[in-house]
Amino acid sequence: MAIVSPSLLAADFINLNKDIDMINRSEADWLHLDVMDGVFVPNISFGFPVLEAVAKACTKPLDVHLMIVDPDKFTDKVKALGAYMMNVHYEACTHLHRTIHNIHDAGMKAGVTLNPHTPVNVLDDIIQDVDMVLLMTVNPGFGGQKFIEHSIEKVRKLKALIEQRGCHTLIEVDGGVNADTGKRLVDAGTDVLVAGSYVFGAENPEERILTLKNL
Repeated sequence: MAIVSPSLLAADFINLNKDIDMINRSEADWLHLDVMDGVFVPNISFGFPVLEAVAKACTKPLDVHLMIVDPDKFTDKVKALGAYMMNVHYEACTHLHRTIHNIHDAGMKAGVTLNPHTPVNVLDDIIQDVDMVLLMTVNPGFGGQKFIEHSIEKVRKLKALIEQRGCHTLIEVDGGVNADTGKRLVDAGTDVLVAGSYVFGAENPEERILTLKNL
C-alpha cells in the first residue's frame, strides 16, 4: 500500500482550515509542504508563519520539502515545527553529507530531492545515509504540470541502487501524480506519492487519497 502525502500547495488558502480538517479526517499518511524561495525555483509559496499555523492544526506527520538555497540555515526552524521529514535538494547543497547528518542530529528523517535533469547515480556515496529520495517528475516551482514520462525508468534505477546497497530508503515522487501515473510509479518501486491538484481539486478529495493508497 502506497504512502500518500497530499501537497498543501494545491489547497484553498482562503479556507485552509477546511482543507487541513479534511487531511486530518482522511487516510493520508503525511502532509507535504513545499517551501519555495523564488531563487532556487521560479516561484514563491509560503514561509514559516504559514508552516507554524499548519503544524498546530494538522495531526499528520509533516513532510517538509525545501525548494530553497541554503536549506541548512533552516534546520532548527523545521525541527521546531515538529516535522517528521526535512527534504533538501541535492542541487542546493554544497556539503550534502553534512546537511543530512545535521537533519538527523536534529531528530528528523532526512530526504534528498533530485530535479528531473539530475541522474540517480549522484547518490551513490550517500544513499545509505538517506531516509528518503524524492524524485521530481515535473520541473519544480509550479503545480499542475505534465508528468515527465522518463521518470518511470528513473524510479526503477533508483530502486535498483537501493536494493543493491541493501538500504531501506523510501522513494517519493512529486509531480503529475494521479491514478494512472501513480499506478505505474508504484509498480516501478515508488513508496510515497505526493499529489496536489489531483487531491485538492477533486469533488471528493478523501476518496482520491484512498484511490492512491490502494494502487
